Amino acid sequence: MKITRQTIIGDCITAHPDIADFLMGLGFHCVGCFAAAFETLEQGLQVHGKSDKEINEIIKRLNNIIENE
Repeated sequence: MKITRQTIIGDCITAHPDIADFLMGLGFHCVGCFAAAFETLEQGLQVHGKSDKEINEIIKRLNNIIENE
């Protein structure tokens, strides 16, 4: 499963639990929020003030993490 901006947060964490620590380290505590069941990574990151450039970099890093699982 490749992670994209449109990936649902909960689906992402369920498929790749190891990324939760990375996201939480960014202050992205949505991993335990009820909204994780329907909110995309892009939506969650935007709510937390991340720019488009930062979101692209985070998505890239998430995919690097899951490639090395």
